[in-house]
Amino acid sequence: MSAIVEKAVNATIGDAKQRQLEPFRLEGNDKTPLTTYWGAKIADTDHALKAGPRGSTLLEDFHNREKISHFDHERIPERVVHARGAGAFGEFKLHTPLTGLTTAKILTDTSKITPAYVRFSTVGGSRGSADSVRDPRGFAARLYTDEGNWDIVGNNIPIFFIQEAIKFPDLVHAVKPEPHNEIPQAQTAHDNAWDFMGLHPQSTAMQMWILSDRAIPRSYRMMQGFGVHTFRLINAEGKSTFVKYHWTPHLGTHSLVWDEALKLAGQDPDFHRRDLWDAIEAGAYPKWELGVQLVNEEDEHKFDFDLLDATKIIPEDIVPVKNIGTLTLNANPVDFFTEVEQVAFCTQHIVPGMDFTSDPLLAGRNFSYHDTQISRLGINFGDIPVNRPVCPFMTNQQDGQMAMWGKKNRTRYHPNRFDAVPVTAPEKGGFQHFAEVMAGVKERLNGPKFNEYVNQATLFYNSMSEAEKEHMVSAAQFELSKCGDSIVHQNAIARFALIDHDFAVKVAQEFPHVKLPEPSKPNHGNKSSFLSQITGKTQTFTAAGRKVAIYLLPGFEYSQIASAVAAFEAASIMVKYVGPATGEIKSSSGQSVVAEFTFENSRSTYFDAIVFVGGSGDDYAKKLKVGRLIHAVREAYMHLKAIGATGNAVKWLTSVCLPGDVEYQGGVTLSNGVVLAEDVGTGAEFAEKFIDGVSKHRVWDRVVSHIAA
Repeated sequence: MSAIVEKAVNATIGDAKQRQLEPFRLEGNDKTPLTTYWGAKIADTDHALKAGPRGSTLLEDFHNREKISHFDHERIPERVVHARGAGAFGEFKLHTPLTGLTTAKILTDTSKITPAYVRFSTVGGSRGSADSVRDPRGFAARLYTDEGNWDIVGNNIPIFFIQEAIKFPDLVHAVKPEPHNEIPQAQTAHDNAWDFMGLHPQSTAMQMWILSDRAIPRSYRMMQGFGVHTFRLINAEGKSTFVKYHWTPHLGTHSLVWDEALKLAGQDPDFHRRDLWDAIEAGAYPKWELGVQLVNEEDEHKFDFDLLDATKIIPEDIVPVKNIGTLTLNANPVDFFTEVEQVAFCTQHIVPGMDFTSDPLLAGRNFSYHDTQISRLGINFGDIPVNRPVCPFMTNQQDGQMAMWGKKNRTRYHPNRFDAVPVTAPEKGGFQHFAEVMAGVKERLNGPKFNEYVNQATLFYNSMSEAEKEHMVSAAQFELSKCGDSIVHQNAIARFALIDHDFAVKVAQEFPHVKLPEPSKPNHGNKSSFLSQITGKTQTFTAAGRKVAIYLLPGFEYSQIASAVAAFEAASIMVKYVGPATGEIKSSSGQSVVAEFTFENSRSTYFDAIVFVGGSGDDYAKKLKVGRLIHAVREAYMHLKAIGATGNAVKWLTSVCLPGDVEYQGGVTLSNGVVLAEDVGTGAEFAEKFIDGVSKHRVWDRVVSHIAA
């Protein structure tokens, strides 16, 4: 059990003597307020939430659902979605309070450091699928607050395929492997997925996001997270403010290139999981800023889209993101099953000072997630240490499969003679729902603004750089090339034509049988300055947290890399040595380094950038002329990575590996993103230029020649 989880367990039990003698028992008395299973104090446990005194009982009443659902399961498998994942523990520190907007202490008290946990995941694949597939990524964050667990169960893409939870089964059935042959695994490149998207207009904007580089992130550490839905903040007077949540990585938001992602799926299926683990073990703790977009209640309808529509973003150009706190992941799990596989997030886990909106997708998730956890882990999944709140909690639930808490109170009902009473007063921390006015005819409809599907898809495409647009064209061609039904091709490209006709024309070049529709309306031309990963207004570019491989052979010239390695480490770059074998490799002057990787057990795809070190004499240069090393240079060049060479490795790289693409002109030469230096005395300048190249993530203006990779 990790220290954070152990602390969470101990915090719920009592003093040291009680922990020693009765480690799994809870007190229930008149000093313990009645709470939900997750620690939020309850204001009323006798009445369900309704749309008026004689109105319908509302599905969003999480306490009612939790109470009844637990009773339903008192008598006594892999996730369907998000099965493939990795997790880590950490802490959250608020630095900018939302005073006056909410009573939630987690968003108003800057003195508190709150334990946290995050699980990252792919959506469509099984638990044994590869990390680098094209897919949205889950970003589920749990903050163990003093008022109960707060779960922000989101994705690395701020919108979703559907507007209504009733469509979840259709979506998942469509994108999962086809039922007749269980092919393909962890990808949408098949007929059923694109058939559904081509016939379901709600998915229009999401199609463009999954075709973008966002769907193949470089690492979990370089991935944004979004709460997706619009939520509410509630202040002490009961006033509501709409809010959307954003997690922005300190390392910037960056992606793999497609060829790299394909190769990593076979070379290292655990690439993202390993990257997160290694970074935390190395002390390179990943960090994110929690940001909020805030909209006043009176401004709800001023947009040309509906705030309740989960297929739409609020462009940051309209409502800026305000960063309010920092999340740091600093501890790996000690047991994957108990602390990653058994972690159970629920969108309904919020704390006093927050509430839901009437977003129909969120309403369904609030029901579905809790129900799913019961199927997976049993009705008492909240007893599992990683799921327990750290604040005192008391419920009247009892029995059920795998109950682990011994409760002393013998009156598990309300009212009773020793009561744990509901907390009715908001100022004492009782959960209060927003007093939203509701009226209307019962019908299966959404608001009229839900019916517009194309504008934001076009906005996203227009906001991309030219390189990103080219990647989207290639992605669409690849995905549809794996579909065998011509009607699927036709419908998909017809949809693309509504988004941007030129985009559809480019995709259709690979499908000559498709009849391209005439332009129905011009591209509106609107852009957001925040959406591109290359030119985005708030994008971060840094060399910190990057992995740089230094390739060398016995007899290398230590003086050629000594100052560069020191500069790399000062820039928080993780240096990895690659040699003909693992273990110690001696230089010509007697110093040595330890190789973690070999030429055969690794590829350039494992690293963000690579350096080749020269050695003593012609014999050293001859040993560089092997296929594996030549391939590493060409592959990294094709993947637009920074490359470096020193000493007599310079001539080898320019004449053998990249003839015609890179030229050495003396001193420290920067040529097509390749940094070259023969002279030992230029180490500092070499390091400076190389670090600058690494920080840019890719050499986007590199013209890639047709070289074998």
